[in-house]
Amino acid sequence: MYITRIGRERLVETPSRPIGEPGQLVYPDSDGEPVAQNTEQFDWIQKLNGELESLFRDRPDVFVASDLFWYPVEGNPKIRFAPDTLVVFGRPKGYRGSYKQWLEKNIAPQVIFEVLSPSNDEKEMEGKREWYERYGADEYYELDPIEFTLRAWIRLEGRFQEVSTMNQWISPLLGIRFEYEPEKSINIYRPDGRPFFTFVEIERMREEAIAMRDEALERAKQAERFANEAFEREKKALERLNDEQTLNERLAAKLRELGIDPSTV
Repeated sequence: MYITRIGRERLVETPSRPIGEPGQLVYPDSDGEPVAQNTEQFDWIQKLNGELESLFRDRPDVFVASDLFWYPVEGNPKIRFAPDTLVVFGRPKGYRGSYKQWLEKNIAPQVIFEVLSPSNDEKEMEGKREWYERYGADEYYELDPIEFTLRAWIRLEGRFQEVSTMNQWISPLLGIRFEYEPEKSINIYRPDGRPFFTFVEIERMREEAIAMRDEALERAKQAERFANEAFEREKKALERLNDEQTLNERLAAKLRELGIDPSTV
């Protein structure tokens, strides 16, 4: 059986058969491989995708995706890679089963991230770098969240040139800044200085913000109660004063009726 996508949401099973019409080229949306091989790798892929999506949320012409097949050559579905995260400037956001470059005004993803796992060796990564260089990426980043290694290449005069120092490096296209201490830490910051966070860290901050908001609301309600109580006390004191003043005025009037000057009493 094959799983067929109907529209954007529904998946249905169909009898086993070649996908597509006879003689029609098929560009698979998946190779059946997992997105990540360990939790650290997956956390970083999520962090990169989520933060970059958020960073460019108001840019309708910036497309961000993770583990999406990129087909650069029409007519050859064997030429493909699924970067851990890719960023494309000049293409709209929206659903894609894969990134077929000839359907995207022939715009290649300009920024590529690969998050290494223990199974990746240098020969494999060298092959990926050569592929991304050949098919048009302008910035390419490799980071290892376990060994804390970080490398980057940018296109200069048509070829990839490795960035010599990654600490405080700022991406020319993304504007993000890398803070890197070899074998110790990798941190990424938005152009406004805010760090990249995982979903768990963002949720924790959201919960803390909600707790602070609720505490501030409770303090405001308590202050309002104190103000209302003070107002009521002042109101009652004023009422007592008015009552006393009314009583005094009545006594003075009665004394005057009796021919007595109230001021002499």
